[in-house]
Amino acid sequence: MNPVDYKAMKPVQPKANKHKEDIPPLGNEGLKDVKHVIAIASGKGGVGKSTVAVNLAVALSLQGYRVGLADADIYGPSVPTLTGTTGEQPTVDVIDANMQVFNPINKYGVKWISIGYFASPEQALIWRGPMASNALKQLILQTNWGPLDFLLIDLPPGTGDIHISLMHDIKLSGGIVVTTPQQVAVADVEKCLNMFFHKDLNKRVYGLVENMAWFTPEELPENKYYIFGKGGGEALAKKYHLPLLARIPLVQGICDRSDSGIPVANEDHPAAVAFRELAQTLISLLEQ
Repeated sequence: MNPVDYKAMKPVQPKANKHKEDIPPLGNEGLKDVKHVIAIASGKGGVGKSTVAVNLAVALSLQGYRVGLADADIYGPSVPTLTGTTGEQPTVDVIDANMQVFNPINKYGVKWISIGYFASPEQALIWRGPMASNALKQLILQTNWGPLDFLLIDLPPGTGDIHISLMHDIKLSGGIVVTTPQQVAVADVEKCLNMFFHKDLNKRVYGLVENMAWFTPEELPENKYYIFGKGGGEALAKKYHLPLLARIPLVQGICDRSDSGIPVANEDHPAAVAFRELAQTLISLLEQ
């Protein structure tokens, strides 16, 4: 097996051989033309958070909004696969010796950026928390987003270094938290909510999305089978006095479309209705 070529990732790799104080600070100037910066979060993996984030981005774009999405899952980026952009690489504009700007990938009317564009799919990023956090901040703040109505940030699962760093250093407008009806997911999502509400972070949560709320056969859209339980997201929303923004069904064919890089929100598909309703609910909430 050939050794991993880390030089291939140089454009987004922080200057690890320098002390922290030698690295120029990054401000939020790159986000000055972005109206809403919204984190999409979950307490645990496997709840379909990235699928929700990608389809929400596409659904917002279909309603005429200018949208970007930053894939903040450093260790398991999935946006290139979900959008059919695997193998593409953003171009880089060099501003000066200390600054370069990435031009995002455009597809489905959305601007996408991901660490997955700078590394091969099988490459493991063996980075400690501070290094990963700095790389991610570079990726988000040094991308040429241009004017946007929405920038969605697809956070990794959990409540670790990357989450804390982003909430401190990125001008987040708020967050959306994704769960499934299962109690094991709801318990972890509760921890995620308390991260947003922590006194040192104190970020708004717009509401919850219950993904895989029920199973519906694609050819029988009226049928509902609650294979992962029922009501977990609704109960959690009530406990924390948050709106349940959407209940997304698990519909046959979503997995195949996702693996093919086709967001269902862009298709004539039963689940597309739920994602478009989620987008409209978010817009209505922000207009209040």
